[in-house]
Amino acid sequence: MNELPFASSCESNKGPILEVLKRVLADRRNVLEFAAGTGQHATWCAEHMPHLHWQPTETKINLPVLAPRCDAYGGDNLAAAQILDVSERPWSSDLNADALFSANSLHIMPWASVRALFAELGEWAQPDTTLAVYGPFNYNGEYTSDSNARFDIWLAQQHPLSAIRHFEEIDALALAAGFELKEDNAMPANNRLLVWHRSG
Repeated sequence: MNELPFASSCESNKGPILEVLKRVLADRRNVLEFAAGTGQHATWCAEHMPHLHWQPTETKINLPVLAPRCDAYGGDNLAAAQILDVSERPWSSDLNADALFSANSLHIMPWASVRALFAELGEWAQPDTTLAVYGPFNYNGEYTSDSNARFDIWLAQQHPLSAIRHFEEIDALALAAGFELKEDNAMPANNRLLVWHRSG
């Protein structure tokens, strides 16, 4: 049997992420995960939050990385992996959710895609929608740690359009899309888990 795609960062952060999501998604039913990567978060969260129906998505080029783990999942609350490029608007009407989640994505995608993501959320998301995003963020224009500063240099070396995003800019995009910040959770390895909600 071939080994499933694996990311060590997912393995190390899935526990702390789950503890927050169990609380903020307790009253949710359908979760759309964008940039789901290897599917480790999708399968882990679906297994430990069986009340949720979890829809993992990825770009077309990365779908072969996501699909194998999702296909191997034994439960009935994880949908088959679907294609979603957040920068291609409008999103499919087949994608419906009262919550969205993503981990370690905003600093990978170009800033234009980040802006497109939140602009689309402003059009696509229904009232009473929760948005939870995990990853590193700068605050007040500064890195929160030396390790994040080194990581940002590494990101730029991998791709010139990748970079740790500024919290204030992301929150402004979310606010413009109708989402109000509810929680800013400190996480291991100098990461955060930000939670917004779009009310009626």
